[in-house]
Parts: sequence; C-alpha cells; structure tokens
Amino acid sequence: DEPFTRLLTQGMVLNEIFSRKSDGARVQYFNPADVELEFDEQGKRIGARLKSDGKPVESGGIRTMSKSKNNGVDPQALIDRYGADTARLFMMFASPPEDTLAWNDDGVEGAYRFLRRLWRFAHDHHALISGVGGTSDAAQRGARRELHLLLQQANFDYERKQFNTVASAAMKILNLLEDNAGPGRGALVREGMSILLRLLSPIAPHVSQALWRELGFGADIVEAAWPQLDEAALVQ
Repeated sequence: DEPFTRLLTQGMVLNEIFSRKSDGARVQYFNPADVELEFDEQGKRIGARLKSDGKPVESGGIRTMSKSKNNGVDPQALIDRYGADTARLFMMFASPPEDTLAWNDDGVEGAYRFLRRLWRFAHDHHALISGVGGTSDAAQRGARRELHLLLQQANFDYERKQFNTVASAAMKILNLLEDNAGPGRGALVREGMSILLRLLSPIAPHVSQALWRELGFGADIVEAAWPQLDEAALVQ
C-alpha cells in the first residue's frame, strides 16, 4: 500500500532501537521484531533478549525508523498479515497526521480487532440492515441524536484533517449500533451503518467498499454522497 509505505520511509514513524556491542566494540542493531521483551511479576519491563540466541540486548529508546538502526517495520509483511486497511487505520488512529507516530504492535492488533468486529456485526445483522426498519420510539430517537452528534464531530474533524478523531468517532458509532441492534431498530442501524462506512471509506477503503456492496447500499461507495447531518435529529 503506497501511502502507508511512504509514511514509514519519510521519518514520521518512531520505533524502539535495540543493539549490542560486539567484542570489537562494534555496535550491532537488531530489529524490534527479533527481540523479546522481559517483564517482572508486576508487569514492569526489566530487559530485552534477542530471540535467536537468548542473549540480552540494550534499548536505545524510541527514535525515527531508519535502515542504519534496523528499527523499521516491513510494510508488506504487515499488509500480508493484517491487510492494508488495518495498517491505514492504525496509523490514522494513533496520531494526528502532522505529528510523529510511535509504533505499537498492540495498536495494530487493536485496529485489526475493530475491523473484524465491524465485519462480524455486518454479517450477523445483515437482514436487519438490509430490511425495512420498524417504528421509531423515544429510545431510538435518542440513539439517532447521538449518531448525528458523532457525524457532526467527524465531519468537523475531517475538515481539519484530524483523522485520528474521525476514526474514534467511527468506533463510537459501531458501539452505538451494537447497543441498538434489536427488533424494530432496522432503520436506525441501516442509517448508522451507511454513515459509518462512508466515514471509514477514506481510511479503510477495502473493507468499507466490500460491506457497502454486500449490505445493498450500492455498487461503489466512492460514488455515494458524503453523509450529511440531519439538524432535526439533534433537537431534544
């Protein structure tokens, strides 16, 4: 994925440096993927060892990824394991675009779990999303107000290119839909999923496109209009 690869090679992403001095005082650097961290019973980090020989290595702190320090991440390996959407979502969610980003494997796993959760929700509620919704009640109107408040904030953040908070709004929308995916809530869940997929489309285009088509919203999500705020929904 070209945009992701550019981010990793333009000095915007940080990662920890591990090294060891040889007998001739020459410093050898090891990729973080080849290092195993050690923790005590309280979870406090107490050291690091090279996986291949079990011998300790020293940490040089968090620095910009570079070939010379061997602390880079192979973008193709990450894409092969998780998919390009996970890589994009992690980088958009972890930091504003103008800031540097400290690499975090747990953050990558978190982005992957969110996209799996989104896919599973769409699969499990396909009939509810694709069908005709029921009548609106007070609880549903409250949920719809929350949905459009999140959309309002996401649209504002998109204008400012604050993609990390847009990704956060998308996660909150999925939480909202999961809490409201009951009988008679089809209209709410369908509208919410339509908004969610369009918000995610610039960040996670492959998953968004696949679900957009499978849920019957249309053939191509990039041809869909951008979700617009319903001011009436915000009235209490």
